[in-house]
Amino acid sequence: MLDLQRHIDCPLWEVLGSPLIPWTGMRYACIKVLHAYCKVFDQQELYDLVVRKTCQECKCPRETHAVYHEQLTSVRERLGFKHDSNTSRVDPRQMGYTWVPPGILTSAKIQRYFDVIPSEKVPKIGTQGERFRDKQLVYQLPKQDLALAYCKHVEESNRSSYEDFVAARNEIALDIGYVKDTPAKTQCAGCGDMLNQGEMAVTAPKFRDQILWHPRCFKCTTCDELLVDLTYCVHDDQIYCERHYAELLKPRCNACDELIFSGEYTKAMSKDWHSGHFCCWQCDESLTGQRYVLRDEHPYCIKCYENVFANVCEECNKTIGIDSKDLSYKDKHWHEACFLCNKCRISLVDKQFGSKADKIYCGNCYDAQFASRCDGCGEIFRAGTKKMEYKTRQWHEKCFCCCVCKTAIGTKSFIPREQEIYCAGCYEEKYATRCIKCKKIITSGGVTYKNEPWHRECFTCTHCQVSLAGQRFTSRDEKPYCAECFGELFAKRCTACVKPITGIGGTRFISFEDRHWHNDCFICAICKTSLVGRGFITDEQDVICPECAKQKLM
Repeated sequence: MLDLQRHIDCPLWEVLGSPLIPWTGMRYACIKVLHAYCKVFDQQELYDLVVRKTCQECKCPRETHAVYHEQLTSVRERLGFKHDSNTSRVDPRQMGYTWVPPGILTSAKIQRYFDVIPSEKVPKIGTQGERFRDKQLVYQLPKQDLALAYCKHVEESNRSSYEDFVAARNEIALDIGYVKDTPAKTQCAGCGDMLNQGEMAVTAPKFRDQILWHPRCFKCTTCDELLVDLTYCVHDDQIYCERHYAELLKPRCNACDELIFSGEYTKAMSKDWHSGHFCCWQCDESLTGQRYVLRDEHPYCIKCYENVFANVCEECNKTIGIDSKDLSYKDKHWHEACFLCNKCRISLVDKQFGSKADKIYCGNCYDAQFASRCDGCGEIFRAGTKKMEYKTRQWHEKCFCCCVCKTAIGTKSFIPREQEIYCAGCYEEKYATRCIKCKKIITSGGVTYKNEPWHRECFTCTHCQVSLAGQRFTSRDEKPYCAECFGELFAKRCTACVKPITGIGGTRFISFEDRHWHNDCFICAICKTSLVGRGFITDEQDVICPECAKQKLM
């Protein structure tokens, strides 16, 4: 870092002459650093140090270095314009602004004007708008375009051309607009919308009085930004800021930001440069007539590019220059001639190779030392061979197949069983549960009867074929029957109601000789009293209680 502390309170020429500050006409120390250390400088002197559009130390654009504030507040004086009747008599700072538009003579109208301007562009003291105006003053009205005193690269032979350009521009094109009330309804020259009578508008003296703009529409045709302090140039009936007007007529050096008046200059990267100003972004050495490398839209000489960006070869530890092919693998880089097998030293360019422990090997050497073997055929996996893996096992793609049908499984679903791999079809064919009735695979649902599997639709009554899944049923001779069919086919019948006595659900019944009754049906034929658990007397086909039998005999 530059030791500038010793230069505090020193004259400007001593600092510039110091060997601690490399001054080649294209280098300058960071303005912020100089301003912090060299207190003797005023801001104008610091600004005059700037000859490049970017700072040599911090690489930031020069407009970000706020070193041109106080000197640039009065554009009218800077351009050499005299005050006239349109100039506001209001002190802008008393109203809290750094500038107020000419043509407005009252503070109320000034406030009305700023109300229609975007808030972030209103030059109120201490706000973003003040900083925006400062930047626009430097950008739209570059001092080096206004007077020869601010130019450092106009040669003696071209000074008359510069003066002629400035004189013609000031006479024909450059002027300051002012604000007035719209005298009659008219169209805005910027947006095309209507300006109503009495509405505040901007007029440009270089145009006819009838041509007016909304305050928010008075913009440069090229950069589409509000014209700072209403300062404009006219060209082919269009309005421009001074910067872009000048660039319509003259090339501008991308390095020093001055207009080029010499017949010879450099064109590179679609930009214009003074001869000698097209320099390396890192070391500032001229690139005119030299080879250079473009990186992030900035040019670098070969030496700087290789020092800053070139990779180091893993094999020889030398820089891989721009004239060498850079081969890379996993963030490592090699010269083309250095991209060799770590064991047998043959070139790996355009060949398959393997990597192990940050080293590269040809296919044969890698296989011989590190390759694993297929669990199918037992052969090694050669470098670059596709490998199929499952848990701790691995196969060649062609070896990863069903053990029954030998079809390659690839990315299809499969089922492992013990040490074998099955495709879904073969596994189902060999191991899947099958219905005891139809012999087909049970894929979902199903019922079990006597430890045997059935489809739900196959588990039916032996007699009527109705589904028994989820229904009450019984069996006869190992065959299932629904309750209704079982009663009809096999159950005893009640002597009283003649209905089957199935016993399903725990129904009890009474038997006597060859006759049978439901519990509820075993009643006295005369008094209808239940005879369950009581004595009874048979009367031909009927049963009666003892009391009714006595009465019948009497």
